[in-house]
Amino acid sequence: MSDVAEAGTGRRSRGGGGAARRAERTAVSVESARFIERNIPNFEVLNEEALQIIEHNAESVLAEVGVNFVENPEALQRWREAGADVQGERVRIPRGLARQLCSSAPRTFTQHARNPERNVEIGGRSLVLAPVYGPPFVRDAEGGRRYATIEDFRNFVKLGYMSKWLHHSGGTVCEPTDVPVNKRHLDMLHAHMTLSDKPFMGSVTAPERAQDSVDMASLLFGADFVQNNTVMTSLININSPLTFDGIMMGALEVYARNNQAAIVSPFIVGGAMAPVSVAGTLTQVLAEILAGVSYSQLVRKGAPVIAGAFVTSIDMNSGAPTFGTPEASHITYGTGQLVRRLGLPYRSAGAFCGSKLPDAQAAYESANSLNMGLLSGVNFMLHACGWLEGGLVSSYEKFVMDADQLGALHHFARGVDLSENGQAMDAIHEVGPGGHYLGCEHTQANFKNAFWRTDLLDYKPFETWDEEGARDTQALASARVKRLLETYRQPELDPAIRESLDDFVASRKAAVPDAFL
Repeated sequence: MSDVAEAGTGRRSRGGGGAARRAERTAVSVESARFIERNIPNFEVLNEEALQIIEHNAESVLAEVGVNFVENPEALQRWREAGADVQGERVRIPRGLARQLCSSAPRTFTQHARNPERNVEIGGRSLVLAPVYGPPFVRDAEGGRRYATIEDFRNFVKLGYMSKWLHHSGGTVCEPTDVPVNKRHLDMLHAHMTLSDKPFMGSVTAPERAQDSVDMASLLFGADFVQNNTVMTSLININSPLTFDGIMMGALEVYARNNQAAIVSPFIVGGAMAPVSVAGTLTQVLAEILAGVSYSQLVRKGAPVIAGAFVTSIDMNSGAPTFGTPEASHITYGTGQLVRRLGLPYRSAGAFCGSKLPDAQAAYESANSLNMGLLSGVNFMLHACGWLEGGLVSSYEKFVMDADQLGALHHFARGVDLSENGQAMDAIHEVGPGGHYLGCEHTQANFKNAFWRTDLLDYKPFETWDEEGARDTQALASARVKRLLETYRQPELDPAIRESLDDFVASRKAAVPDAFL
């Protein structure tokens, strides 16, 4: 633990008492749905024979082909001590070793939010929805496509906080290019910690930035709490095929040592970074998951980890990634089955699309991707709203369009209500042949909660819609963005904790010169 984190323990304890209680009493309440707990079966595309073939082939890849751990001598030494064959930066892992190491990772864990009502359970039958991650550009109806700024970043954090069906504040919801590269993680974390009280993600762009994340979380939650509980997730992408770089692994090491969760996730574009066949890609994905998750357990046995898969195919004419495709669905469903057999939480899917605008292409591809994620058993869904243009753009309008549709996932995941009320026999008896149900007692008792209701889409008669300006969905979404940002109220935070976060960010920024590369 760093000196800063230790200092934060004292700062947090001094900030308790009356100030904290007053902040709690005056906090603005924003409605937020609990994370999804599925009451529907997972969809499975692989039979037992197929699963065994892929598992055998993945073990063959690890033992015979191996994986590279580049620019990380400590990782190579850990693998030697664990019994792997290490030649240069190539690590060949004997059959069964990686699977054995993975067995110590928890099947489920809680990620704590600063507001305990926003805590999420990751694993099992749960589904946690988090927003888009990583785009350098943003788009809105008025300003068009442009480089993202820290103001955009803060706006997206606010929209995430105000979105009922979104459980998580996410991480790099857009890349604020007006802030130096070596300092922007501080502003991003500060925004998540102060503008929202939902769970959030830590920085992974350098090990020292991961440590800054842990230190800031220690100021927010208390150092002892952080060491004993998981308060952050982090996205650790594998450089497919079969390469683990020192920067990402260095960040993973920081988080694992401090009991914070890492999403170990291959970044696959089929046909470019993995074979064109579904079975071949599944084999590589599983091999990379096994290697990455097992390494987290070499760093700290029992460290929380999520097995991830970001998978898309490639357009063989343009070379561009494609989304919402049948092949990506097969891989996502199949990876879910393989990950469940490992006993690990699963990350995949999102509102993926390749469209340049929040149009029909974006809607079709995103709907396919979101439903695929729900049915494949995903536990942590990154990119659940706001993704546009193959992940290059965070779209304001698409953010609220997607966030609205996440409510449909919640309702579908409930399954079919077969309680006495759900069977509705009293209503059928009351209405009888030729009647209608609009005025019956059962309808009156249930009409408020019987159906999912959109907060965005238009179901008015044509004449009303026309009189109100004949607005399309993007226009409705643009108006909703403005309304949410205008009504946003910052969740209260203990003033002493806020001061400690402000001081930490200012101190770290002052310690090094700006760097934009």
